[in-house]
Amino acid sequence: MSATEVGHSSNSIMEQVGPNIIHHVSNSDISHPIIHLPTIFGIDFSVTKHVFMLWVVALLVSVSIIIPIRRFLSSGRSIPVGWMNAIEAIVKFIRDSIVRPNVGDKWVMTWSPVILTFFFFILFANGIGMVPIFDLMGAINRFVLGVPSSDSHNFVNGMLHGGVTATGNFNVTGALATVTFFSIMAAGIMAHGFMQHWKNLVPHGLPWPVYIILIPIEIMGLFVKPFALTMRLAANMTGGHIALLALLSLMAIFGEMFSSTGAGIGVSLVAVPMAAAISGLEIIVVLVQAYVFTLLTAVFVGMAIHVHH
Repeated sequence: MSATEVGHSSNSIMEQVGPNIIHHVSNSDISHPIIHLPTIFGIDFSVTKHVFMLWVVALLVSVSIIIPIRRFLSSGRSIPVGWMNAIEAIVKFIRDSIVRPNVGDKWVMTWSPVILTFFFFILFANGIGMVPIFDLMGAINRFVLGVPSSDSHNFVNGMLHGGVTATGNFNVTGALATVTFFSIMAAGIMAHGFMQHWKNLVPHGLPWPVYIILIPIEIMGLFVKPFALTMRLAANMTGGHIALLALLSLMAIFGEMFSSTGAGIGVSLVAVPMAAAISGLEIIVVLVQAYVFTLLTAVFVGMAIHVHH
């Protein structure tokens, strides 16, 4: 193979790496929906992959958390056993270590359900993104069943477009942050009343010219908090997957650059262990991001309740 051909082949791989990574982490666009639904009032209600994953997460949370708790409460037992022990430990930790120190004893039972819902939903949504179930389905579909990847009418092939981590979608994290935003408003109004809550945004007793600058800053701060929650969660959940795919893509890139399978195998000796290490780090990120989102939500709600200027 000539140098020109090698360079052309290498460029072709390089040009495919970026779109391939985006293809695996983004939401499946409306041209590749999981379930086709009609357009109503100009809005296409077809179900994309991230919407489907939200349904899966809701089902898993119901089966793993809600149903066991309901069953335990209806049983009349006072001592949990089995899986309920783990749920109780998590609930007590979130309530006593995150919610109570921030919102206080008076409001702890009011806001614990919201904070716990955030934690379990984000934890399951983050965690399911680490399970390559769709990639396994695609491999079986192609190499066992013999269905070509170009068959766009095949249901399994239609599910291979986009990523499985719903919390890597800014629309999902933005919706969660919007709930936090209105929770902050509700907490302040419940604790101080409607008018007093808005008066508490700025300190009292300052010279009036200061308020000209301070009031716009505080109003901007109201929107910066949910915006930061949105960006932090989505970026962290997307970044790890992009790093994994970029490392694994090095095998194809080096193999094409040197026109040698051996070069790709040689790079894999470094890329695969690094990808495995990042996968281990991703497991920690799954837990940390669920914790951080719930912690910051509790902090922001507590700031609205306990106003200290």
